[in-house]
Amino acid sequence: MFFRILGESFLRNPARKWLEAVALALGMAITTAAMVTALDVGDRMAREFRRLGANLVVTPKTDTLPLEIGGTDYRPVEEGAYLRDDDLGKLRTIFWRLNLVGFSPFLEAPTELERGQNRFATRLIGTWVAHEVAVPDGTTYRTGVLETHPWWKVEGAWFSEEEVNTGPGPRDVVVGASLASRAGIRPGDAVQVQVAGKVMEARVSGILTSGGAEDEAIVAPLAEVQELTGHRGEYRRLAVSALTVPEDEFGKRDPDTMKPADYDRWFCTPYISSIAFQIKQALPGAEVRVVRQVAETEGRVLGRLSALLWLVSVTALVSVALVIGSTSATTVLERRREIGLMKALGAGRGRIVGLFVAEQVLVAVCGGLAGYLAGEGLGYLVGRIVFGIPGTGRIVLLPVVMALALAVTLAGSLWPLGRVARLEAAPVLRGE
Repeated sequence: MFFRILGESFLRNPARKWLEAVALALGMAITTAAMVTALDVGDRMAREFRRLGANLVVTPKTDTLPLEIGGTDYRPVEEGAYLRDDDLGKLRTIFWRLNLVGFSPFLEAPTELERGQNRFATRLIGTWVAHEVAVPDGTTYRTGVLETHPWWKVEGAWFSEEEVNTGPGPRDVVVGASLASRAGIRPGDAVQVQVAGKVMEARVSGILTSGGAEDEAIVAPLAEVQELTGHRGEYRRLAVSALTVPEDEFGKRDPDTMKPADYDRWFCTPYISSIAFQIKQALPGAEVRVVRQVAETEGRVLGRLSALLWLVSVTALVSVALVIGSTSATTVLERRREIGLMKALGAGRGRIVGLFVAEQVLVAVCGGLAGYLAGEGLGYLVGRIVFGIPGTGRIVLLPVVMALALAVTLAGSLWPLGRVARLEAAPVLRGE
């Protein structure tokens, strides 16, 4: 009898049930799409932010006071401390190694560029472009400025990443756009580079546009600059680009003051500070500095975007609850005589309320399932349109969405169900 009455309640007034189910499906679709996007947005936005450059800078701990102007270190090459580039493979052994997008070492020296009868005082910068780094586990890892400085553009071609050229032939270098303009240099031209009394014959393989101090410099393979300056296997600065999560108050705490459980949680979360700590452990004698402007900008944008997505979800759920509440209240008013008759025939409050709850549960199941499927498709489109990468389907969200659909439906029906329980048979049947 219970199920027959339940079935007839859907057959007698299907329009109102369809209205509830469609409203619930729309609300859950928006919520599902927002959750899919929110779960993916951290990684996607973090990778987009990596186009802004490295968010960590590694220097020797015992280094002298740097003399930097416009991001360029103007200390004499013989001054200051250095780090070994054969230790860089250890970065691929830290806990958050997979979050390292790339790293590139730099070694700079003052130099003179000779072009015909003209000389130009400038800087020679040694670095990697796409270098194979040996990892302690026997594997290799390719990294360089293509990963840490993706906005650097070269007209022509980058130099090769072969070992230092000890033969008589010219070395390939790239010249900054501003310096090339002043010196009248084009790709393929031959120039001379003089460093610490040593002269290097070079061929310009490309013109570099960076928007920074490198536009007034010469960029060459790190091994070549190490050979010219007498610092074989050494570098002075390392740029590291890492995927991180926004730092909250917990992430900003000093790990030395943490309890073991808190330390493990902090260490196993990809905060910028915990990754910096792990890099410092992997590179003895190194000082790791966080580029706060980049890290804090990432945190603010990701935090606000996530808050916006959750606000949209809450708004959609509240709207659905209001629609279901108003529809349920109308249904109760129309079925007052039916409720009164059931009570007069001996049906208890629990059985009658249970009948209405069963109706709402069926609506929640149908609307929630339809909303989840539609939300997955909407999340796919949002990811493709906004980020250029389709959203990732997550079956793990299905039970969450179904639970939300059930909670929203029951919450919206709470007041009408209370009226059902309070109705008295006699007044209703008398038409009062």
